[in-house]
Amino acid sequence: MNLAVKGLCLAAVGGLLAFLSRDTFDPGSLAGAKVLLTGASKGIGEQMAYHYAKFGAEIALTARREAALQKVMKKCLELGARKVFYVPADMELHSDPERVVKFALEKLGGLDYLVLNHIGESPYEAWSGDVEHTRWLMQVNFVSYVQLASSALSALAESKGSIVVVSSINGKVATPYTTSYSATKFALDGFFSSLRQELAMQGTDIAITLCILGLIDTDYAMSRIRGKVLMTPYPASEAALAIVKGGTSRDREIHYPWQAIFISHARDWYPEFRDWIIRGFYNTTSTGGAHP
Repeated sequence: MNLAVKGLCLAAVGGLLAFLSRDTFDPGSLAGAKVLLTGASKGIGEQMAYHYAKFGAEIALTARREAALQKVMKKCLELGARKVFYVPADMELHSDPERVVKFALEKLGGLDYLVLNHIGESPYEAWSGDVEHTRWLMQVNFVSYVQLASSALSALAESKGSIVVVSSINGKVATPYTTSYSATKFALDGFFSSLRQELAMQGTDIAITLCILGLIDTDYAMSRIRGKVLMTPYPASEAALAIVKGGTSRDREIHYPWQAIFISHARDWYPEFRDWIIRGFYNTTSTGGAHP
């Protein structure tokens, strides 16, 4: 390869990295923004609540645990949120997603951001044949997302708002011990990518941001993958900020850590070699646990 070709390749790589690292986030645009955030009592959802609060948003929080929601609400107010409300809800109940959206619209008077973040607990182990668990997890991790988005569409169309969908690299690339969890995340990609197309065809100005996360150091994930997955986790607060920024900038997809974009987009290149590399990150002498 001559020097000219090498130079062009380096320039192309440099341009790609510069494009991927650009920051179009305007924190001022979140002042007074009306945000409904699910899974807000702990982990990434809790950290997102604090970021929205610092930027002066008006927030409706939901999760199952009322006491935890009260603590998050109090801290959000201390951090600068203009208004904070909370409503306990269980997304395995078919009536709760619509009830949560109705609550947020009544309390906030509208909606600019619907941030879908909650997940159901799933064992981190080889497939055991538990179809009932998969059915339950699809309701919590996927169907309730569809219900929430459907209930909020009219309000988001009026505000030209955004749907922010927190997903996982497991929704782009299959990995061991995540059969049911991975299925729900692949489903999110399929549904919301299709919905994005339909909204564009209808001329409806609603942005959809799909957030592809790697291994994050939440207490839930760490308690289950420790000693089983040979990877370095990334901070929940930084992941939360990346999600907030990406949703506010109306990005199509965000990847955190940024290296996940290469895994995501190269998933169909040399699949057998890719799977062999993936399996190398797992301690095969141990099973059981949780999902990254």
